[in-house]
Amino acid sequence: MEQLKMAKQMIDFQKATFDNTFNAMVMLQDQTERMFGTFMEQATLLPEEGKKVLRDWVEAFKKGREEFKKSVDESFGKVEAYYAEAGKKS
Repeated sequence: MEQLKMAKQMIDFQKATFDNTFNAMVMLQDQTERMFGTFMEQATLLPEEGKKVLRDWVEAFKKGREEFKKSVDESFGKVEAYYAEAGKKS
């Protein structure tokens, strides 16, 4: 039983570490996006269709980032459910 509790604590620590790291990465990326947006507004040599491509690229990146977060959260949920079930059997 003690091993199960220790494993659960380890998983909780890993999830908290991932969440904090992911949130820090999101804040950094959002700040970079704002700076990039300012640059694009001031870039007179960049045609509008080029700006649209870059905006679409940023949106695709955000979507991928959120899908990754969702996938990791689902995986942590499965691990937590496994340990919860194992705790009931003990």
